Amino acid sequence: MTPSTTVAAAPTVTFADLGLPAVLVQALRRDGIEAPFPIQSATVPDALAGKDVLGRGPTGSGKTLAFGLPMLTRLAGASAKPGRPRGLVLVPTRELAAQIERSLDEAALALGLRIASVVGGAPIKRQADKLARGVDLLIATPGRLSDLIAQRCADLSDVTITALDEADHMADMGFLPQVTKLLDRTPKDGQRLLFSATLDGDVDKLVKRYLRSPVTHSTAPPSASVATMSHHLLYVRDKIAKRNVATEIAARDGLTIMFVRTKHGADRLAKQLRGAGIPSGALHGGKAQNNRIRTLAAFADGSIPVLVTTDVAARGIHVDNISLVVHVDPPTESKAYLHRAGRTARAGEDGVVVTLVMDEQRREVETMARKAGVEVDGVEVRPGDQRLREITGARKPSGVPIAAPTPPQPAASEGGKSGGRGRRGKSGRAGAASTREAEAGSQRAGARSSAGRGRASAPGGRGASAAEPRRNGASKGAPARGGSLSGKPHTGSGRPASAGNSGHQGGSRTGFAGHSSASAQGSSGRSASSAQATSGRSAGSASIPSGRSAGSASAPSGRSAGSASGDTPRQGRRRAVRPQRPTGQRNRGAN
Repeated sequence: MTPSTTVAAAPTVTFADLGLPAVLVQALRRDGIEAPFPIQSATVPDALAGKDVLGRGPTGSGKTLAFGLPMLTRLAGASAKPGRPRGLVLVPTRELAAQIERSLDEAALALGLRIASVVGGAPIKRQADKLARGVDLLIATPGRLSDLIAQRCADLSDVTITALDEADHMADMGFLPQVTKLLDRTPKDGQRLLFSATLDGDVDKLVKRYLRSPVTHSTAPPSASVATMSHHLLYVRDKIAKRNVATEIAARDGLTIMFVRTKHGADRLAKQLRGAGIPSGALHGGKAQNNRIRTLAAFADGSIPVLVTTDVAARGIHVDNISLVVHVDPPTESKAYLHRAGRTARAGEDGVVVTLVMDEQRREVETMARKAGVEVDGVEVRPGDQRLREITGARKPSGVPIAAPTPPQPAASEGGKSGGRGRRGKSGRAGAASTREAEAGSQRAGARSSAGRGRASAPGGRGASAAEPRRNGASKGAPARGGSLSGKPHTGSGRPASAGNSGHQGGSRTGFAGHSSASAQGSSGRSASSAQATSGRSAGSASIPSGRSAGSASAPSGRSAGSASGDTPRQGRRRAVRPQRPTGQRNRGAN
């Protein structure tokens, strides 16, 4: 490894001076990026020359463009094959992947390259489709990329340049075995870039194994504090005072990010703040990806000025104008403190970092702050304290509760009118009609009843008694309205109706839904033998449970009970709906 060089304040230099193509410089200028940061000025020329680079800089120092711009420049002029990216960026979190993709999107478009990110929590099929269309630069979390490779949707054999961002965080999260397996799948002679806020611990193993004579650039010692950032320890007496102080701080003007230790703590604090009238959202690894995206977007545009989060947002989350970082639960190590604090005072802006410390935590937190290399001022505060207002801008909240943000509901598709035939289950029974259709059907059934149709005088739930055809003007032996000599039910228009057609009149031997009601109170398209039969029941008695078509209340749910005489299932169902009678007493016209 070459000796490490610490980069001083860079002289006036442009991106064009670093060797980047003019079209890329113009794209950066359109985004308002005129001059490179020190870490970019130091690393871009070496990366463009094809050297392995080791870059270290605090959060907010511009590491994304430091490795992203040379990667895009070296990939320009060729295209990727389906499922075989040519450049790879490995990151520890979904949010960091999304940020890198946004930061490099315009630059990639200017060079005619395609970039995409694949992360957990998102549909893998959609990500596989992106890869199948060809991706030049792939940004991925190790777990999801491993899944895509296992499904033969991705192949790293064509990767010529690989970058690891926040490598130490990936090691801390236990991703190191997956990272090494992925690097083993890339060509051994490929270029490797490794960037992080700190370069220690397991990162050294990656450097020795995969980087060849890397050039190391560092913008500042790993324990340095940003000059535009002020640090304060706020001593509180107990948990109650801590909660009240945190609430008053959250009621301030401006964007505030509050760090807690656990997922449950994040949800609880966000709920507490909303109850006090402060718009806030929770962000942690237990949230669905679409929820995390919505919460971050609301925080970035200011509609939710307070973000309560775990360390999932301590790295890679770049939101402009965050003026205050609050450690509601103090971090346990100096490295975590630096990463949390790096959410403010980015790119030369001013920022304030405060840590709420209870009496029993004082010694531990003060030791951690010294290791982080920051100068802190400790002060005792209480709710409503003047000193608290001076440091953080705290104020008393309104106290009017605010409802939790709700996800946008998809527009409900309005169903069309029933086409007559309901959806059938596996058993062949027709599905129940909707409430609106049932009410309309009841009205139609009542109208038909007043016209003399569908009388409930026939035993066993049949449409009419033997004398009914004569009352309706039909001659003996002729089919009654809604019936036929063949025993098949007819609709009012004279067409035969199948045994599941909703809204049709006429009896049926099967007893399935879609038969005429036996009374004026029966719902449309339902078979019932009494006026008390409820919606969706096809039964010979009103006492039979819903969904059973049976001649006896003891029949099992959803089955047609027959007699104990050894009938076949079909005969049993017929017997349940229409008890057997001597042939001479049957009225085929009303069948």
